[in-house]
Amino acid sequence: MSAPLPDVPEVLALGLPRLTAGFDTAARLDRRAHLAVHGSAPRLTEAQLSGLAETVVLRGRGGAGFPLARKLRSVAHAARRRGLRPAVVVNGCEGEPACRKDAVLLARAPHLVLDGALLAAEALGANTLVIGVTRTATELSVREALAERGLSDRRGRALRARVVRLPERLVSGESSALLRAADGGLPLPPGRHGRAGEEGLGGAPTLLSNTETYAQLALAAHLGADRYATTGSPAEPGTLLLTVSGAVPEPRVVEAPSGVPLTYVLRACGADPALQGVLTGGYHGAWLDAATACGAAVSHDALAACGGALGAGAVLPLPADTCPLGETVRVAHWLAAESAGQCGPCKLGLPSVAGALADVVAGGGRGALEAVREAAGAVRGRGACGHPDGAARFTLSALSAFTDDLAAHVLGGGCGRGTAGVLPLPRPAGAEDGGPAGTERLAVDWTLCEGHGLCAGLLPELVRLGPDGYPALADTGVPAHLRGRALRAVRRCPALALHLDRSTDER
Repeated sequence: MSAPLPDVPEVLALGLPRLTAGFDTAARLDRRAHLAVHGSAPRLTEAQLSGLAETVVLRGRGGAGFPLARKLRSVAHAARRRGLRPAVVVNGCEGEPACRKDAVLLARAPHLVLDGALLAAEALGANTLVIGVTRTATELSVREALAERGLSDRRGRALRARVVRLPERLVSGESSALLRAADGGLPLPPGRHGRAGEEGLGGAPTLLSNTETYAQLALAAHLGADRYATTGSPAEPGTLLLTVSGAVPEPRVVEAPSGVPLTYVLRACGADPALQGVLTGGYHGAWLDAATACGAAVSHDALAACGGALGAGAVLPLPADTCPLGETVRVAHWLAAESAGQCGPCKLGLPSVAGALADVVAGGGRGALEAVREAAGAVRGRGACGHPDGAARFTLSALSAFTDDLAAHVLGGGCGRGTAGVLPLPRPAGAEDGGPAGTERLAVDWTLCEGHGLCAGLLPELVRLGPDGYPALADTGVPAHLRGRALRAVRRCPALALHLDRSTDER
């Protein structure tokens, strides 16, 4: 059973380190150490900065891969047209359990990230800088870095800078959720929102991008376009950060040149060559089967061309001794529980996707398989954010990557392997600091249950009604943000059949 990843994993550089330069001499690069390693950042105009980003083909490193140069120009144009000073927002809210690259940058090289954000702020004439985080280690590091530079949120300053702490949830990393929280609202995606470049923080045009994106922008400014492009592929120069976990001896954050073979990264991290597949891009990404993964290179375009995704930079190899569909079910249940609960197709649809896939694994046959595809198709494009689309992509990619296992479950008696729980998930409510002991899970006393179905209505993320009208429970612990509703469902069970168990096994 995989444990949650450490907040700041060990770092491995394949080739000459850039983003991770200096990590071999210091656990955290303070202002003085940062200047010794990288030097002072140059001052660039908006045209120079956007031209630099375009020359080095800098794309967002948070998942969508949008060209940064287009964002810079869009914000500058909107600010001039509306006569407003823009804002700059750093999205350091890694809500995926398999992602830690941004946490490593903010905890160990915060000044490199600030260099990029301040370059953008000065070029755009911004008067506000916000850094969104979800973990204590990153919050403390960023606050210290701001203090080292004399930056604060005091009135009267030309640039007001502050840190915003959000809950450690998947939806916290959604850009509109971060903007909403920074404006004092709930850290959830609003039902309707426009583009941040037009109307973002406080209604002002806002440059919002991922932590690594700003660090890469700073590197390009420090090195210049020509030196920046001396590593990586010609189409996507430079290096990139990956969080490698799953079937490896220990999780690591890896800095590698773009275009490096995926198998080289996996071997360097100690992955067993006899893998049955690799999840690329994290839990909103896509599975690759073993043969495809062997020929894949690590870049936006190369992974997309073979059906994978760079996404949030997570890479998770899967060993041969676990059921890949069972592993997918565990994560699908977690994705369902991570719904913001605002959109029906997400709140109700994602549990249906996870439940139908669980039925496939349990031998539900062709009907269950068609139910997975129907449920996944029904949620796509129907949410306030990209969560349902990402969850559907992740689930459907498993059906394409593991066809032999799928056939064994649909047509036969299953693949014959248990689910080892290799893919990391956060500790649910009740878990102790030292491990999964104390995890709370919903359970049913079947001698009492009368199939009223009230629990499924109160807690659809974790309970659904099976074909017989009785509750089917998600194979996962109760997340902290759902514990209140879980207790409510327990109290309201008319037959007193539903209860919370504290187990010693996350499964």
